[in-house]
Amino acid sequence: MNKTVLLRGVQPRVQGQRGFTLIELVIAMVIASILAAIAIPSYNSYIMKSRRTEAKSTLLNLASLEERFYSTNNTYSTLPTDLGYPATATVPFPVGSGYYNISAIAVTAAVAPVNAASAGTPATYSITALAVGSQARDSGCTSFTISSGGVQTSAGTSTTCWQ
Repeated sequence: MNKTVLLRGVQPRVQGQRGFTLIELVIAMVIASILAAIAIPSYNSYIMKSRRTEAKSTLLNLASLEERFYSTNNTYSTLPTDLGYPATATVPFPVGSGYYNISAIAVTAAVAPVNAASAGTPATYSITALAVGSQARDSGCTSFTISSGGVQTSAGTSTTCWQ
């Protein structure tokens, strides 16, 4: 004689019943939240770095287009249309996915020597890309600049923006 003692309000567990206890669910949620706390900032960091790469690539492309323009016209251009960009591109204009704007294309014209003793100054340019939108929160690299001398500079807290 097999007698089962039932307590008031407690249901016996049927052998075929399956499920999770509340403790198991809470532990799973804690583990998932710890993983998310680690993964999300890392993911956001990689996204910002990829947007930086897009800005740097655009600046290098613009620098090569400036040099090509200079080789045929003996001067640099401040107009993106002269460099092959669409007629709607006026400074500032967005590049790539729109997380950086080309905010300035500064050109200095060449100055011929006054006499044989002076050397004069060559023509130069400087192109700057500035972070906009959600990328502006990236304090590591807020802007990138490249000059006609090939000097690559950046503004922000990181010293490795161009690397």
